[in-house]
Amino acid sequence: MQTALILIDIQNEYFPGGWLALHEPERAAGNAATLLEHWRNRRLPVFHIRHINDRKNATYFVPGTHGADIHARVAPMPGEPIIVKHRPNSFFRTALQQQLSEAGVGHLVVCGMMSHMCIDTTVRAAGDLGYAVTVAQDACATRELCMNGRVIPAPTVHDTFMAALHGTFADVRNGHDIIISL
Repeated sequence: MQTALILIDIQNEYFPGGWLALHEPERAAGNAATLLEHWRNRRLPVFHIRHINDRKNATYFVPGTHGADIHARVAPMPGEPIIVKHRPNSFFRTALQQQLSEAGVGHLVVCGMMSHMCIDTTVRAAGDLGYAVTVAQDACATRELCMNGRVIPAPTVHDTFMAALHGTFADVRNGHDIIISL
């Protein structure tokens, strides 16, 4: 069974100056880049997920804009698949499942942006599809949220979603621990 690295939406829009700047995206991208380097060195399968907003009058992830581009820290190399998605779930109406199947992948290591949206949704979908999933929690980032007039800080949002995924839907670990266990 192959283990693939899935890098979800590590795009310029989430970095300072983007429409949806997150909390510490550089830290997450750096950790994702370390995982990516390890996968490339071992010639393991890598899949880049790229969100493109197909909604009318979209202001972020607009096709052809710098914000929609994958960040330079984790830029795809020739031959690495780029799966374009239009919704939070990386499997929804994409070729991801088919390409994973063709590559003989049964285990996914997931990282990227945003913890509370596309990471959460994709990890739960992957579990429903029968994949074993590991989340590199230190290679993910999110933002603060508001609920009932209360601001929930980004680190709390991130930790809450990682805790909810851990055990039932995924094994949530730091990237370094994932690398040494492969």
